[in-house]
Amino acid sequence: MECRSGCGACCISPSISGPIPGMPDGKAAGEPCVHLLADFRCGLFGRPERPAVCDRFKAAADVCGDSRQQAVWLLTELELATR
Repeated sequence: MECRSGCGACCISPSISGPIPGMPDGKAAGEPCVHLLADFRCGLFGRPERPAVCDRFKAAADVCGDSRQQAVWLLTELELATR
């Protein structure tokens, strides 16, 4: 599955415990990454400073669903289940 342009669910729903440029303590679940652009694209995509955890995330139907709304819901549920 290709990443859905303009989604950004993976930049909002999950927590990230490691440092992100501009967010040295990571980010809480539900908190948008500081690099999430207004059109819900990643401002670090393809750049060397993009965190490895973000680079390793691959879009898949079981976590991204059929829409941005589904992706937010699925990733939030996954976050809650794995706290």
